[in-house]
This record gives sequence, C-alpha cells and structure tokens, in this order.
Amino acid sequence: MIELFISAFATLFVVIDPPGCAPIYAGLTKGATHVQQRAMAIRAVLIASSILLVFALVGEALLKTLGISLNAFRIAGGIMLFLIALEMVFEKRQERREDRAQKVMDTPEVEDVSVFPMGMPMIAGPGSIATVMLLVSRSDGPAETAVVFGALAAVLVLTLIALLAAGPLMRLLGAKIESVITRLLGVLLSALAIQFVIDGVRRSFGV
Repeated sequence: MIELFISAFATLFVVIDPPGCAPIYAGLTKGATHVQQRAMAIRAVLIASSILLVFALVGEALLKTLGISLNAFRIAGGIMLFLIALEMVFEKRQERREDRAQKVMDTPEVEDVSVFPMGMPMIAGPGSIATVMLLVSRSDGPAETAVVFGALAAVLVLTLIALLAAGPLMRLLGAKIESVITRLLGVLLSALAIQFVIDGVRRSFGV
C-alpha cells in the first residue's frame, strides 16, 4: 500500500505540478488583496478536486458507455502523459500555461481566476483527469482505490499550499531552480507514462 501511495502521489504531483501552478497564480492575482487571493486559491482547488473526483468515480462507466476499453484508455493516457513530459523537459508546458494566463490578464472584465484558468485546465486538466482515471482503473479493490484518493488529496493540499504561498515561493526558488525541477519531473513522468502504455499493451494481448 505504501508503494502504491508513493507511486500515485508521484504521478499526480508531476502531472498537476503545484510548483508550476504557483507562478501563474501569482501573476494572475497580482492586483488582488490577500483575502481575495486566499479565497480564489481555495475555490480553485475545490473546483479542481470536484472535477477530478467525478472523473475518478464515473470515468470507467463513461468509457464503457462510449465502448472504449480500459486498456485502450491506459495506452492513450500513457501517450498523453508522455507528450506532457516532453513539454516539461523542453519547457513548452510552462510557456503554454503562461500564454493562457496572459490571455486572462489581458481581459479586464475577468477577475475571478478560480474557475478558469486555475481550476480547469491548469489543475484539473486533460493530463490530471486521464491520470486519476488510470490510477483508479489499475486499483485492485476498495482499499487500493482509497489509497489513490489519499494520494490525490495530498497533492491537492500541496497545490493549495503552493497557491497560497505563490509569491514568497517564487522569490525563494527563482526561475533557474524552478526550471531544473520542472525538467527532472518531466523525465520522471515520461518513465511513468511508458509504464502505463506497457501495462495497456500487456493486458490487451494477455501477456
């Protein structure tokens, strides 16, 4: 169970990327008061949590309704995560996030960023939705599923902490250290993504 928790936690941490969300959130809420920043951070994490929980609980049933096998979803999800990993290693993911954030900041009438872009797609994006569905589908019984949910809760709590401490955190880490961490996490995610693909292929062919 401990190994499962660590694996699920590492995967979700890399995909959701709390340190990567922090600078974006700091930029989006630059003109807001401390109380407003805290309220939007809490709201963003709650919205993302709800989205991820819904997909974790009914995602498998949705796939069956659409006639998609879990193995096919494992392979597709693994490929998607691998592409995200490549973007992290070559620093394209952060650039895309910053572009989305800039579009929001360039629109004066948009003030509350808790739903978009923070809640979705920055925290509960395609990668994190696919990951939580994959992890739940791989779980064997209620106990392992509970461990996955525990790992998800832990990552979301860290995400909330990162958002609340976004300003001081960015000043502490600096751009260069953040870049190094992002690339290391990208390498780790690429290996985990390949493992998802291998699992899907093996189960598809009964290996």
